[in-house]
Amino acid sequence: MSTALAALRIGFIGAGRVAQTLAPAFACAGLNVATFYNRGADAAQRLGSRIPSARPMTDAQQVVDRCDMVFLTVSDDAILPVCRDLRWEPRHRVVHCSGATELAALDHAKSAGAATGGFHPMQMFANPDVALEGLRGCTVGIEAEGDFRRDLELLATRIGCEPLALPAGARALYHASAYYVGPFLIALLKEGVELWKSFGASEADALRAMMPLLRGTVAAVLDGGLANGMGGCVARGDVGTILKHLRALDERFPPSGALYRELALRNVPLGIERGTLSAPRAAEIERLLLRTRSEEQAAS
Repeated sequence: MSTALAALRIGFIGAGRVAQTLAPAFACAGLNVATFYNRGADAAQRLGSRIPSARPMTDAQQVVDRCDMVFLTVSDDAILPVCRDLRWEPRHRVVHCSGATELAALDHAKSAGAATGGFHPMQMFANPDVALEGLRGCTVGIEAEGDFRRDLELLATRIGCEPLALPAGARALYHASAYYVGPFLIALLKEGVELWKSFGASEADALRAMMPLLRGTVAAVLDGGLANGMGGCVARGDVGTILKHLRALDERFPPSGALYRELALRNVPLGIERGTLSAPRAAEIERLLLRTRSEEQAAS
């Protein structure tokens, strides 16, 4: 199962944003992206415009018949039924790009003798152009057996990514972890933006102010690690500032106050680890956060 990657004919079933990112990345790395299929014409046209050398097919089986390695870049729930509806052979390598879906979704192909694997870039695919630009250096979660795992790891390195071998059964937790620095981070930015809007700023104003802080936060973590990269009132043990925050939030934005308490409680052990928050002051902060949260719940 170690045929040279350059000799493989690669096909995509599903022409959405993941395919619109990976297919050009593979092509730019000198790989043969030969065919693709998508039910909807719009996404198919977009992928075709990004890979002019790849031929659009009129049904998914044509991609399977013409290719050696097939990426099922469909929605997570569609992976199993799409795989099950196709005829596979032992020569095939079948890959899905879902973070949370286990390889059992490809068992129909495996039962026909095909090699199966998972290839999940830890990347946001909201805009394929932005995703493609940020692909280099990102981690790709890979799960497969034997030679095929090594092939997928080589494929990841060919497009400038860092392969990460995932053990069986770990995909859901691995994928959930990405949400804390992906979609959930955007939710936190939205919380901050809404507070800025309350005093007349626009979303653009808020983001322009927050982006340098966000970049500085990431830089501090890369430099010193999680605990040493953290600043703020919890890390300093500044009870007065925490109380001011809570009173302002509870008065005008109670749900934001509840979220603040949950996040601040998780800052406490980091402050202790950092060495700037004493155990007595940490206990005082925890009592403040838990007491006010309990009072809020009792009143609701």
